[in-house]
Amino acid sequence: MASQDVLSQTTRLASSSALLQVLFRVVTFGLNAFTLRYLSRELIGVVNVRLTLLYSTVVFLAREAFRRACLSGSTKRNWTKTINLLWLTVPLGVFWSVFLGLVWLHLLEVPDPSVVPHYQAGVVAFGLSAIIELLGEPFWVLAQAHLFVRLKVIAESLSVVSKCILTVILVVLYPQWGLYIFSLAQLLYASVLVMCYVIYFMMFLGSPEATKKSFPVSRMRALLPNLVEDETFVNWKEARLTWSFFKQSFLKQILTEGERYVMTFLNVLNFGDQGVYDIVNNLGSLVARFIFLPIEESFYVFFAKVLERGKHVKDQKQDDVSMAASILELLLKLVLLIGLTITVFGYAYSQLALDIYGGSMLSSGTGPDLLRCYSLYVLFLAINGVTECFTFALMCKEEVDRYNFVMLALSFTFLCISYFLTYWHGSVGFILANCFNMGIRIAHSIHYIYDYFKESTYRPLTGLLPSPLLVLVYIISGVITGFSEVFFCCDKGWMARLIHISMGALCFAATIVTMFCTETKLIHFVRSQ
Repeated sequence: MASQDVLSQTTRLASSSALLQVLFRVVTFGLNAFTLRYLSRELIGVVNVRLTLLYSTVVFLAREAFRRACLSGSTKRNWTKTINLLWLTVPLGVFWSVFLGLVWLHLLEVPDPSVVPHYQAGVVAFGLSAIIELLGEPFWVLAQAHLFVRLKVIAESLSVVSKCILTVILVVLYPQWGLYIFSLAQLLYASVLVMCYVIYFMMFLGSPEATKKSFPVSRMRALLPNLVEDETFVNWKEARLTWSFFKQSFLKQILTEGERYVMTFLNVLNFGDQGVYDIVNNLGSLVARFIFLPIEESFYVFFAKVLERGKHVKDQKQDDVSMAASILELLLKLVLLIGLTITVFGYAYSQLALDIYGGSMLSSGTGPDLLRCYSLYVLFLAINGVTECFTFALMCKEEVDRYNFVMLALSFTFLCISYFLTYWHGSVGFILANCFNMGIRIAHSIHYIYDYFKESTYRPLTGLLPSPLLVLVYIISGVITGFSEVFFCCDKGWMARLIHISMGALCFAATIVTMFCTETKLIHFVRSQ
């Protein structure tokens, strides 16, 4: 597949994934706002922190390394061996579900049954849902590698909508069921997601469309584990790369969900405070999840297909190097401007957003400070997502192994800093520790990118330098909206709030106009792709 075709399909995948994440976040926020009126903060804290952490840990440890290894390189490969390797995610998921389930049941603090009933059933259900979802992993990787955009959108949309509809019905009719509600909804989500992929491939394989595309798999039986005569069961090169990524994914999971592990294992916050933190955290991560994550996932595929892993820049096709460098520069500029916008305007509008969304329960206390810090953290997330996306797509096995040692030291440091900052500053300490963590990871990735391109004429890291005029507009906007918050928000009535919102709208419009005037190359890229 030509590089330009890969770019076109990758941008479609990224934009579709972004829209999908918008749907997920909007539905989740609506669901949180709804359930807050029916269920306790403690129940929401157990579901959104404790049980969701169990599910995400099992799924991440069982499949993340396989995904990264099996999506590297060309789609022209021995897919039988790749599919065999991917089915190993299921027994691995069973192991992690049983092991971590026992930890969650017997080593962690058990919630008060009168406040959070049916905790044991919740642990079993969330662990089982992770195993069910892993049954669809070969289908997901095959679809992602061939850029099946519509399938991903439909499958994940149906699963999320089904989960939310069931949750709302059960919350209204049977609020006393407690964790049974979220357990059934989670099982439904995983089942619908897997069935969508299975049904699609049952219809697609053997069809004229599959024949026309020369699809490497012709029947459903080929998507099950198969022995290859006179050959090994799996591709050992992929298997070794998977092992390298697995060691890294274990550490990355600690860094990604570090604050939840500290909350869960060290009991620095009670279940009610965990519920509030999670709601604020979800609100703060809105842009990170629906824009940055799809960009990272989709352009990882792009860079891995266009450039060859572990190969020196001079030994690559120079047309592909030129395109990759240009795209990396534009992506860095795009996420940097989005992150700066969130940081500048998020500071002055955090309290108002929380007051509108959850009332005084969220807008009083540490809630506004937490969201302000998260606005800064979004900027770190933005840059880290793209720089690591490129770095992980190009690292050879030896470089991945070396990076694992960096991650090991960083994981230990992060957990220590999280504990002490939380002890001193409450839940805000989690965000500050995450900023430190992301800063170190960004520095490592920037160093790798600089070394990779230093013997070429390309300098993609210039994407991290916005125009001086735009920086000036950001500073002025931050000062104006900051004074506006002091004088008009948030206990002076709705008229004062509207004035505050209007001031922000004017500053935001001025910022956007300045972007269009100073970042013409980026605007052309966004419009064309």
